Amino acid sequence: MAKYHIGTAGWSYEDWKGIVYPASRTAGFHPLVFLAHYINIIEINSTFYRPPSIAMTLSWVKKVGPFPDFVFAVKVHQVFTHQREDFGVKEADDFKLALEPMRARGRLASLLFQFPWSFAPTAANFEYLGRLFRLFAGDPMTVEVRHGGWDDARFFNFLRENKVCFCNIDQPAIGNSVRPSSVNTIPDFAYVRFHGRNAKDWFREGAGRDARYDYLYSRDELEEWVSRIKQLARGAEKIYVITNNHYRGQAMANALQIKNLITGEKLEIPGSLLKQYPILEDIARKAADGQPGLFGKDKNPARDGTT
Repeated sequence: MAKYHIGTAGWSYEDWKGIVYPASRTAGFHPLVFLAHYINIIEINSTFYRPPSIAMTLSWVKKVGPFPDFVFAVKVHQVFTHQREDFGVKEADDFKLALEPMRARGRLASLLFQFPWSFAPTAANFEYLGRLFRLFAGDPMTVEVRHGGWDDARFFNFLRENKVCFCNIDQPAIGNSVRPSSVNTIPDFAYVRFHGRNAKDWFREGAGRDARYDYLYSRDELEEWVSRIKQLARGAEKIYVITNNHYRGQAMANALQIKNLITGEKLEIPGSLLKQYPILEDIARKAADGQPGLFGKDKNPARDGTT
């Protein structure tokens, strides 16, 4: 039976304050510790913009120490996926070395190579991918492509031969873009990313990050995906599901809905998130009879902002 890891892309968003995180925080509060009470994977996206240090990744690993099932996916630096030049073995080795604390503690779910839509399935790009796979061999790897031309058996077989996971994605259905899928390329794990369906802003010039990822999935849209996710689970030991529609905590709301749809269990939900998204009432674990509202007597310091 497959093990599910469901969580968000990133955790450092100013607009999550008062929605995902408490509006008022006391000394020592850390959002990563807070989130680890509700989800069991984070996809780190800051590493796309600047390589991490060993000290940084070690600190993250230590913070999730009390949560044995918690893992990290790590988005590789943009030099490897968007610039695609001016790097070599040293840059790849330096990036890998920084992840050693995660690797040593069994916390590294996968590296994520996320390519832009402009990265099309040419012979040169197949060759480029092969070079990347050799540079990062030894670590679990996942490739996300957005151009619809990659939806091809030849590409999937190429990934299988290189023991690389194909990332199944949900994105705005515009032109020749990859559509929703349930493709397994390795037995170790499958990977799914939700980007939202904000077609109006997806390719709009000048649209900022928040605008492009401003989307809240409906329950019906999520149910369609849960069917695909369960299909993936028949061919993989672990399933990593990441919500990237981060604006105003929508990723967290949808991640918890997906978790509920897969497990059928009622869930603990941050009070501020429940207030922002009342649709979560149906999946919220209620307080015991005779007690105040949700989490009214919860003295867990990470949840009430006192860590």
